[in-house]
Amino acid sequence: MDVNRREVLKVLMGGSAVAAVAAAGAPVATAGDSQEFALDPEAVGLMYDATKCIGCRACMPACQNANGLKPDVGGSGGLYMQPDTLNAHTKNLIKLYTAPDGSERSFMKQQCMHCVDPACVSGCPMKALHKEPKGVVGWDPVLCIGCRYCQVACPFNIPKFEWDTVNPKIVKCELCRHIVGKTVSQPACTQVCPTHAVVYGKRSDLLAEAKRRIKEKPGYYFEDRVYGENEVGGTQCLVLSHVDYTNLGLPKLSNESPAAKSRQVSDFVYRGFLTPVVVYGGIVAIVRKRWKEHLEHEGGDTTHGEEKRA
Repeated sequence: MDVNRREVLKVLMGGSAVAAVAAAGAPVATAGDSQEFALDPEAVGLMYDATKCIGCRACMPACQNANGLKPDVGGSGGLYMQPDTLNAHTKNLIKLYTAPDGSERSFMKQQCMHCVDPACVSGCPMKALHKEPKGVVGWDPVLCIGCRYCQVACPFNIPKFEWDTVNPKIVKCELCRHIVGKTVSQPACTQVCPTHAVVYGKRSDLLAEAKRRIKEKPGYYFEDRVYGENEVGGTQCLVLSHVDYTNLGLPKLSNESPAAKSRQVSDFVYRGFLTPVVVYGGIVAIVRKRWKEHLEHEGGDTTHGEEKRA
């Protein structure tokens, strides 16, 4: 059964979120229900080599056109597209990093990293965010209720929300899944890159190529490592850089995905449904104790009404 936001919100007015979702017929993620994802052998992604990027930004308007997004010209007074950050009108952004002393500079392509085990998917209560075949993290507008949990969950701060529309969307790169394999063979950004700084393909092939480049130029790339190979359990968008990845806005993250950590907590808490039962029993005991103290304070009888009538 299809479900839309209005149906869910109608039921939400009269009950819990889980009840509303169930009544509307949508899949609901409950505690312990978070799906664990393994790397699909056919998973696709991007490899961005910052050392090859010339900052032409040809990929930005190409992305806008392919996704039907209005150019974000607010920062230039309406003259040209130059957003400062990813936003409701920008899924792909080229930014420039320059060291304070001018000793180094590098461009950076910012977009969804398409995590192997995505925190946004784990955090979405309606499963509006999901893993597509070949690992692309897609978004379903029919299921989304606009809770924006994905924004909180994402360790890369990628998903953005349309605040200025009546029926807002979550906006993020989806690797042009609506056209790749249908009308084109690769995403818009990789089609137009003149230096092949960003390339599209199977993640396994991209990782092998990244490691080949590192081996070919030892000491040239930062720490001789590929960002995204292991971070948060691995990402399908990989990055090579000659400067510290944190300078490009890529955070230092553990090799365990946030989704895996949350599963460990929920599995412990809900194992055998023991914890909820214990908590419920504790609440009942506290209420009974408080009620008894109240009756004693009021000088009343602490026996139950049923017992007195009997």
